[in-house]
Amino acid sequence: MNKTMDHFAPIHTILTNFTEFSESQLQQIRNAFKVHYLSKKQYLLQPGSNADSLYFVSSGCVRVFRIEMDKEIIMQFGVQGSCVSDLKGYLCRKPSEHYIQAIEPSVVLQVNRNELDLLFDQIPPLERFFRIKFQNAHSELQERHFNNLSMNAKDRYEQFRSRFKDLEQRIPQYMIASYLGISKEFLSFIRRS
Repeated sequence: MNKTMDHFAPIHTILTNFTEFSESQLQQIRNAFKVHYLSKKQYLLQPGSNADSLYFVSSGCVRVFRIEMDKEIIMQFGVQGSCVSDLKGYLCRKPSEHYIQAIEPSVVLQVNRNELDLLFDQIPPLERFFRIKFQNAHSELQERHFNNLSMNAKDRYEQFRSRFKDLEQRIPQYMIASYLGISKEFLSFIRRS
């Protein structure tokens, strides 16, 4: 098995959990991906760059964030098996407004929109898979927005710990605080109580 196939394994698992594909279809999908080996703090995407790809995290961890009024706002953590992008830029065909940066050494698989559109035409079940992924992403975003408005910070922190089981030990505390929309000092207080 070659390295690309090894890195494709988490995506293969997710694809086959949602939809049935033949081995030749999976090989065709696998061939459309480009592998990126990221070192810690390396950027995959920056504001103003072309947001024409989706990225699947094969290993490691990345973050999607923006800077507003000199403050980092983390929108998403990408862990093994998750998909990250500047979704607005991708869907609206606009330059990115976000950064995607490796928090730790990571392997990320990139698929370009044009390649993906061709695959949709050639492998109809893949389009169904991505429709489900986008629906789930939209649902998760709505739920996160609702929770940020309706839950207190301690409950949001507990929900974060439940969703990202081992991430707390892998990333800096200020990033967790940014994701939760609180100060790192308040997060320290919550963790002590």
